[in-house]
Amino acid sequence: MADELHDGPLAGRIAYVTGSSRGIGAATAQALAAAGAHVLLSGRSASDLEAVEDAIHQAGGTATIAPFDLTEGDSIARLAGAVAERWDRLDILVLNAAMLPQLGPVAQIESKAFNQALTINLLAPQALLAAFDPLLRRSPSGRVIALTSSVATAPRAYWGAYAASKAALEVLVDTYGQEVERISGTRVAILDPGATRTTMRARAFPGEDPQGVKPPEAVADRIVALLAEDFPNHHRERVDG
Repeated sequence: MADELHDGPLAGRIAYVTGSSRGIGAATAQALAAAGAHVLLSGRSASDLEAVEDAIHQAGGTATIAPFDLTEGDSIARLAGAVAERWDRLDILVLNAAMLPQLGPVAQIESKAFNQALTINLLAPQALLAAFDPLLRRSPSGRVIALTSSVATAPRAYWGAYAASKAALEVLVDTYGQEVERISGTRVAILDPGATRTTMRARAFPGEDPQGVKPPEAVADRIVALLAEDFPNHHRERVDG
């Protein structure tokens, strides 16, 4: 894989997008590559990641795929080691991967699915921050963007399991931002994509017309625009439209 990065507002940056095999993650990876970044793609489906990588290459960008399951902590550490060996830094980390457990009353939350959601939505991001923190600090302007949901701060009946995992993620990322802001150039932002045309949303709202909500590309474009700005630490926003 070539290391040359083409021109753009993010030229020369190394970016890693979790859950980049489809939806917002795939759109974000392609938008970052179009802006000049070399993008690391991860997810469980190698074939889906290869499709995203092919689309990036066809558009003139560069990417590297790393198929693995975020529940495998050793895989996160191995990827961080590979990035350290090849680039010695990470400029952008987009925490996008998430799992939506089945909606239902708090009293009836299924423990196995809840544990899985907590692992993917909370424990894996913590493991990613731990593994990539040294590489983010080596960047002159490390950036972490965590995708959240409105239910994290505005709880909704039957969304308790997912909302709890996202609320905890927000606290985790905000705390990390406070810990690094005085000792590095790393800055964090929390972004609520709002109603977006994804597989996860289709499962949550099966009767909704998907054409009535914005495509993932709208969120991806905002993420790239935000990364091109000098946003303050603990920045928060929602992508409406």
